[in-house]
Amino acid sequence: MSGQTKGQPASTRTVTATVPAQPSGPSDETTPAASAVDDEPAVHTAATDAGSTLAGRYRLRAKLGSEPAAGAEFWTAEDTVLRRDVAVTLLRRLAPDPDADDPEGTARAGEMIVRALRTGSFEHHGAARLLDVLAPGGASLPPDVLGAAVSEWCGGRGLAEVLADGMIRPLTAARMVEPLADAAAAAHRHGLVLGCDHPQRVRISSDGRAQLTFVLARPDVTPDDDVRGLGAVLYALLTGRWPLSNADAARAGMPAADRRVSGDPDGRVVPPSEVRPGVPVALDAVVLGALARDGDGSSTQRVRTAAAVHRMLAEIVSEDDKNALFPPVHDGLPPEPGDVWQDSSRRKPPADRDRRRKLMIGLGVLAVGVVVVLGYLGLVLGSVFGDSSGAPKIVVNAPAATGGAVAGGAGPPQPQAATSAVAAAGVEVYDTTDDPDNAGRISRVIDGNPQTSWRTYAYRQQFPVLKPGIGIMVSFASAVQLSNLTINSPSDGTVVQIRSAPSADSDFNDTVPIADATLTSGITPISLAQSQPVQHVLIWITRLGNDNGQNMTEINEVTFQRAGV
Repeated sequence: MSGQTKGQPASTRTVTATVPAQPSGPSDETTPAASAVDDEPAVHTAATDAGSTLAGRYRLRAKLGSEPAAGAEFWTAEDTVLRRDVAVTLLRRLAPDPDADDPEGTARAGEMIVRALRTGSFEHHGAARLLDVLAPGGASLPPDVLGAAVSEWCGGRGLAEVLADGMIRPLTAARMVEPLADAAAAAHRHGLVLGCDHPQRVRISSDGRAQLTFVLARPDVTPDDDVRGLGAVLYALLTGRWPLSNADAARAGMPAADRRVSGDPDGRVVPPSEVRPGVPVALDAVVLGALARDGDGSSTQRVRTAAAVHRMLAEIVSEDDKNALFPPVHDGLPPEPGDVWQDSSRRKPPADRDRRRKLMIGLGVLAVGVVVVLGYLGLVLGSVFGDSSGAPKIVVNAPAATGGAVAGGAGPPQPQAATSAVAAAGVEVYDTTDDPDNAGRISRVIDGNPQTSWRTYAYRQQFPVLKPGIGIMVSFASAVQLSNLTINSPSDGTVVQIRSAPSADSDFNDTVPIADATLTSGITPISLAQSQPVQHVLIWITRLGNDNGQNMTEINEVTFQRAGV
């Protein structure tokens, strides 16, 4: 397969081999019982592992999960041609079963690849963009791999990782799932399905969006499965438990949801509000309605479409925005330090007696120091104004005895305005062509670790031939008066323009230039002394550095200094 360069359109898709004809009917492979992992199809012993390269281009890095019902594994990988991170859904060859209609899963893989090709033009911020499809039978695939799909890597964390940090506020969970529901609704309008009913296919981005990251859904997945998947993701974020397949829950490192009838894996789940007090009734209705099945004996009104799920979540979020000026309903979690509304009834922690004792000792030492200083000043003043003829006179503004400096030349040095470091609240790649460079790595420029870095794609031609430029949009929690910023970069010769922006997604014409600089290898300080208070700062790269004949810029760290008051 020939490598895609940055001179090609962003929407170009590459297929490495001819796709075989679609099977006349669905595979006879059935989805395993929710609680039985042993009944799943046996996967061919893997020879392809971390470090292996697919199609001479995609180097596998780390396996993040699997879905044996689809014969799929989920990997992070590196596109060695464009030097960017990608997500790979890899289809393994099944262990041969002579009694099966599809002994090694070849027909199943072909059907999944055909489905993936139909989604090539679908793009939505709630689902990772499909970049490449590697078809079954391709000469560039290892023998144990039947096919693969490559999608953009948007970073973020898996559901289990997010929930490991503690419970999420119910309305925050609703905001997370809304973009995913919108993506599912858009896909269904185009006759497509996402396959978001598996916990390891969905990740939470750095800006708090649930996003389908790994594609190639099972051949038998339907829009109804997507609706139930939306309910399952929301249920998991609200309760920390996965309500669909128990086997999938175990693979994702999450406990299975409790059921109304114990031991019934297909039975109705316990409502989120009973698992965790404080979940609004409206969210209970969305979750239970999306998870409901026809004929399950539930009195819950079933939510049948992804568009309905999205509409209900959008209304809940909108209502919460309208009520922002009123005290929130208690949701079982203490207020965050930055929340406007705090709990005045909350008991203060008991006084630390040891800390009090240390404080008293410190105050005593300080008092002794003050007495000593005052005594010394008294002696000095006495020697100046006293009538002591034999005492040496203290001469004010006398020339320095050493060093050759001339007294009275420039006067005493003026105090410098104090500055302090200010931490960024968020960062993202700013691109005017909808093709952001290595968006999954951008958080590395503000992580405080100069050993990690973000870099642009490698371009064959210098800006602005293929792009007018590429930028880093840094946002702060509130407007701040900056004195300077520093950029740690090995890309000598990179030209940047610092611009202020009214919002993180502002049109480029609405941004205002503040300063210009050419980076040198190492740390480059840039003064922002003439700027106004700003909440969003755009570092706009107008000329790339040179790396072994390729036009590319790498940035290790960006730090900001707040102007002193």
